[in-house]
Amino acid sequence: MFLSNYYMTKKERYERVIDWFDKNMPVVDTELHYDSPFHLLIAVILSAQCTDKRVNMVTPALFEAFPTPEVLAVSSPDDVYEYIKSISYPNNKAKNLVGMAKKVMADFNGQIPDTLEELESIPGVGRKTANVMLIVAFNKPAMPVDTHVFRVSNRIGLTDNSKNPAQTERELIKYIPSRYLSKAHHWLILHGRYVCLARKPKCEECGLTPFCKYFTKKQIFIK
Repeated sequence: MFLSNYYMTKKERYERVIDWFDKNMPVVDTELHYDSPFHLLIAVILSAQCTDKRVNMVTPALFEAFPTPEVLAVSSPDDVYEYIKSISYPNNKAKNLVGMAKKVMADFNGQIPDTLEELESIPGVGRKTANVMLIVAFNKPAMPVDTHVFRVSNRIGLTDNSKNPAQTERELIKYIPSRYLSKAHHWLILHGRYVCLARKPKCEECGLTPFCKYFTKKQIFIK
């Protein structure tokens, strides 16, 4: 059984993984708290190299203090810093948040844009952040790749030892039907966050083991 699973085609592996997630996690969404695309963008910028749990602890007061891009754009990074100093890299993020608001006011009439190119033109917004905005705020097909998505995709065998997030993104988009892309991003993130941990994956709790290249290889070559 292990050999047949190890050598299943990529198409078969994708189909079985998607089917398992679709049946076991039919409703899935970001764990970041937000009430508007503007506040979501703030939260996603803050979440870089920081846990969603920590971000959610600081954003209620931050959102109340800076309810709109107009308010944030005329604030100083020092003002913002006081609300986010428990977040990783608070100085840089405070500058980026103010720069983001200024850009949104100057170039987008106070509205968060909904295209990848426009989003990537905003301070503090890289490709991953822009893709998160596309799928969460605007329900557009995209595949943001963070450390969890990168790790889990390689382990399961959805990607072939991908060397970087861009390569992972291209391969996942190629094989995952567009209607599943938004869900698939969250599926892989949550699986990596709670089951397929970086140092010690919880294989005994994982429903994907029949389709997982990492688990199958471990059974063949370790036992």
